[in-house]
Amino acid sequence: MIPASLLNGLRDATRVLAVSHVKPDGDAIGSLLALGHMLGALGKSSVLSLNDPVPAIYRSLPGADAIVGPQRDAAGFDAVIALDCSSVDRLGRAYGAAFAHLPLLVIDHHITNDRFGTINWVAPECAATSQMLLLLADALGVTIDQPMAQCLLTGLVTDTLCFRTNNTTAAVLAAGMRLLEAGGNLTTITENILEQRSFNVVRLWGTVLDAAQLEQGVIWVTISLAQFEACGANGDDGSLSSLLIRTEGADISATFAEKLGESGAAAVECSFRARKGFDISGVAQQLGGGGHPAAGGCTVPGTLAEATAKVIPLLQQARTNGLSEP
Repeated sequence: MIPASLLNGLRDATRVLAVSHVKPDGDAIGSLLALGHMLGALGKSSVLSLNDPVPAIYRSLPGADAIVGPQRDAAGFDAVIALDCSSVDRLGRAYGAAFAHLPLLVIDHHITNDRFGTINWVAPECAATSQMLLLLADALGVTIDQPMAQCLLTGLVTDTLCFRTNNTTAAVLAAGMRLLEAGGNLTTITENILEQRSFNVVRLWGTVLDAAQLEQGVIWVTISLAQFEACGANGDDGSLSSLLIRTEGADISATFAEKLGESGAAAVECSFRARKGFDISGVAQQLGGGGHPAAGGCTVPGTLAEATAKVIPLLQQARTNGLSEP
């Protein structure tokens, strides 16, 4: 159920800063854009902001060119809405200290959400934050037009891998049907987003897959900064963990991508996937990240060798826990 305080906060707001998580995916961008359309339909102004640039595969979504970088001046804003984000640190620089005095409305579907907002609407039963935005539009009396439908369907399709994940319920399929009827184009989303990879990402896969390891039901690869640079992938691994989980004998997959953390310190970005019956959300949360039972991630300080030595045993234990459940 949508908190009445959240609905009232949206109705009372006149100018909103809407933000989502670092390294935005289809649900982050789809829900962010749909919210912008929704606020416009209600006669309100908004600024849509992200820590990172919009990935190329999402730039054709209606309104994507309006998304800007982190804002420094809170003057004129009366609320902040955080979408598809389980903890405040995942917002990166999109939510700076200048906005801390404003009401923070959190709309998210991750089971690991730590309720960091002034008002929190967290619905783990929804497969995507975009599904929640559809419910929000109904509650606010906003008609879903074609641009909104395309944005929300993008979020729903990408977070469920085109309705193939464990949390694809009858309600999720019904939401997808509504968005199709409102003008969402499923073919465009699957062909241009789910099925397409850049040539540089394909080169990166060819470079790192040769060193993939599979032990005790966990498959993983590491990606160094040098490998990213040599392939021109610019930090994009093309959701490699989703490819790895399709491997026979693997119940959990992981990618470990080297990055520079705060102040140039070594850090590793970890992405996890799990088959039905296995839960990696606890591992991600334990390491300061979050996600769902079937998909999650975190950032671990240190080198690639240090990160894998720390994380792989935790994933293998999560896999054992899954096997031991009836």
